[in-house]
Amino acid sequence: MDRRAFLSLAIAGAASPLLGRVAHTQPVSKVQNVVLVHGLFADGSCWSEVIARLQGRGIQATAVQNPLTSLAAAVEATQDVLALQQGPTVLVAHSFGGMILCEAGVASNVSAVVYVAARAPDAGEDYTALASRFPAPPASAGIVWSGDYGRLSEEAFLRDFAGDLPEDKARVLYAVQAPFKRSLLADKTTHAAWRSKPSWYAVSTEDRTINPDLQRFMAKRMNAKTIEVKSSHLSLISHPDTIANLILEAAGQG
Repeated sequence: MDRRAFLSLAIAGAASPLLGRVAHTQPVSKVQNVVLVHGLFADGSCWSEVIARLQGRGIQATAVQNPLTSLAAAVEATQDVLALQQGPTVLVAHSFGGMILCEAGVASNVSAVVYVAARAPDAGEDYTALASRFPAPPASAGIVWSGDYGRLSEEAFLRDFAGDLPEDKARVLYAVQAPFKRSLLADKTTHAAWRSKPSWYAVSTEDRTINPDLQRFMAKRMNAKTIEVKSSHLSLISHPDTIANLILEAAGQG
């Protein structure tokens, strides 16, 4: 996408209805609970490095095990974890987990939302159509299918998903990636939590899984407090201090 097309899309997003959208604000009180949602090609263990850092600051952190079968099932799993939290909670998502965050993040106990190189559609928006306005990321060509379930090939995982991680570490992550159901890619959200919650976004500038300019567009549209991380799609693993600090800021403990 050339600069003119990108600017046109950004202007169109800025002109979308503003009803319900909130400006970025710092939570008034400190939040002690954080719930983390993973995306495709991963499981809850991908948050381990961030969790360790949050726990070191006295945060009660919980990773959701996203079933990757349907958006409804993933949202229900997240809602179950949110229901266990005692007090206000920051909800965080990576990658496809942003779809879940948009839906589950409207819960009354969610004080803020944090997107980490994550999808952030509006309510009812066709994310695939939105993403098609930007050049396709290389990782999309690396999905291999077994019946209705897909996963990244080892080559695509190492090069396009975890490109800035040591190869031995990336291979371990490849081994534990959870397959996802094909129909999951067509699911749409009915809510957009970023319209009613203070929002943060971490853009991965070297991302080969979600186009960085698409990330910038979504972050600008939601009026999020945005940082840019020179990272592959897995900034939560290659730059855990940066991502943990962003979450702590959203929790009023930055």
